[in-house]
Formats: sequence, C-alpha cells, structure tokens
Amino acid sequence: MANKVNNPTPKRGRKKKSVLVPSLIALCMFLFVSFSYYAYQIVYTANVDTKGRDVYVLIPTGATYAQAMDSVEASGVIVDRLSLRFMSKLMDYDKLVKPGRYKLVHGWNNRQLIGVLRLGEQTPLNLTFSNVRLRSQLAAKLASEVEASEQELDSLLSDPTYLQTLGFDTTNIVSMFIPNTYEVYWTITAPELMQRMKTEYDRFWTAERRVKADQLGLTPQQVSTLASIVQAETLKTDEKPRVAGVYLNRLQRGMLLQADPTVVFAVGDFTIRRVLNKHLAHDSPYNTYKYKGLPPGPINVPVISSIDAVLNPEQHKYIYFCAKDDFSGYHAFASTVAEHQANARRFHRALNARNIMK
Repeated sequence: MANKVNNPTPKRGRKKKSVLVPSLIALCMFLFVSFSYYAYQIVYTANVDTKGRDVYVLIPTGATYAQAMDSVEASGVIVDRLSLRFMSKLMDYDKLVKPGRYKLVHGWNNRQLIGVLRLGEQTPLNLTFSNVRLRSQLAAKLASEVEASEQELDSLLSDPTYLQTLGFDTTNIVSMFIPNTYEVYWTITAPELMQRMKTEYDRFWTAERRVKADQLGLTPQQVSTLASIVQAETLKTDEKPRVAGVYLNRLQRGMLLQADPTVVFAVGDFTIRRVLNKHLAHDSPYNTYKYKGLPPGPINVPVISSIDAVLNPEQHKYIYFCAKDDFSGYHAFASTVAEHQANARRFHRALNARNIMK
C-alpha cells in the first residue's frame, strides 16, 4: 500500500498578518498627515477676516475665559471658531485672560491672535473731549471712551477733598481738562485718568503761559474761566482775541462783564437764543449782569485757541459788542454806549424779523 503524502495546510493567519501591517502603517501615515495638516491650519492659517474694517474687541476687567472668547467671536471676523477655541486652550489662554481693548488685524492666525490677548498687548485709543458744558457731561463723555464708569468719574469730579489734592475745587475742575487728543488704554481707571489729565494740565501751562496769565492779573484757572466765556460768545477763532480784549478791558475798569452766556449757564436752559430781562434777573454767582468779576468757574471746557486768545488778547478800546445782524457769527464792536446801542438795535430788529423771541 502506497504511503499517503499529507499536503501541508496553508497558514492563512500569516497571510492576513502580512496584509494587515502595511494597511495599519498606511492608515497611521494618513492620520499623521491629516492631523499635521489640521494642526498647521489651527496654528498658521489666517483666521481673522475684517473685510477692510477696523475691528476692536473689548474685554472688561474681571472677564472670564468664556466671556472673553464670546467677545472675540461676537466681533464677527473669526473664520473658524472651533480652531480658535482649540488653540486658545493649547496656549493656556483660559488661565491668562487679560482685560483691554484689542484691535483684530486682518490675516492674523490663531497663534497671533491668542498671543496678543494672553500678553495683554492692548491697542491704545485716542481720547478726545469737546463741546462739554457741565461737570456731569464731562464724566459721561470720558466714560463713553474708557472702561471707567460715569459714576466713578463723577464721584471724583464731585469730591471736594479729592479735588483739593489736585489743586482744584468742584467749580473749576473742568479747567483741568485741556481739550486735545490723548493716547490712553481703555482700561485706565478713574483715578489714573484724573492724574493723567493733571499731568497734561501742568505740561500745557508752561512757564511762558503762566507769565502771561500773571501779567493779566489772572491765575491759570481764571484764564480758563474767561476763555470759556470767550468760547461761548464766538465760534470764530480769528475773533476770539478781540472778544477776550473786550472782557479784559471791562475787568480792568471794574465793570460788570454782562456776558449773556453766563446768564444762560446760570439759568441752565441751553436752548435760549435770546436773553430776556427775566433771565437777567436770575440770581446766581454765574450771572455776570448781577455780580462783578469772573464767575466761580468755567461755563464750558475751553479749547486751546480760546485759552490762548485770553493770554494773547487784541489790544483795543472796545468795551461792548453784540452779534452782527447778518447772522454771520461775527460781532460788531463798540467803545461807546451810543455806538453799542445802535449795533444792538440792528441786531434786535434782525431777531424780530426772524421771529426769534426766546
């Protein structure tokens, strides 16, 4: 009987293993490449699209990570929010949130954006203030541009003890604010802002300006008070030195200033276009028809051109003036009562013709 030859059974497991290994390697390589590509996108791909606009994000003091990220995303310029959130966690931004005003730059990637936020590299703002009459308006105007609240600022502006440390009081504190453009950070606190304005005030009042004020017999604060009246009288910069000269002439002669804008301020109705006898009878230290000399403080925040007009007044003999009847914004000046009355009659006729009665 012939011996049987046993054919070896094929080892299928070995064959499967030889196929599986290359597949796993290929899969791993695919995943690695995919992850690397996504990681590159997360870190380096532009994720800020401002569409040519200036876009700023405000992150308040005390904001949480979630609030900060919500503020950034609410700007509407983030292309991929998920990648931004992922990158922010990788960079530990959730532990390093800093308040501030940040400009979002077109084309920034996540790394650049989070890098600026976590370091607190704020974008400064240009602080300006003008057309302010009242102390409360000043507080509101400043608060509209910085993080400090209107209540915080008004509290300092109304605190006699605090103002005394700056060399001012509640009636003249607005003169410490010289209208200009100041670069500050949005997070500046109310005390820091007050101190900054005091520093700028001292810088503005140079030795030369102080000498000129002294020659006029006025303190810098009194100069600002007179400048506020000049500013309320005329919007024409080229006329301000002449108007200032009129009031300085009246002060030197011991005459009442009789400045209509001080009466309007005293009454508190800034819609008045025609000052009447009932207004002139209003009892207030700001009513320069009733009380001699300068009022207790400025009736607005005078701009630099108004202050310099008082420090460099036009030399003349005029002691009267009234608005021209052509409503050009300029004034007719006079050195005698008769001349002034003639000018005033012309202006009153013009008011009546336009039916301006109050």
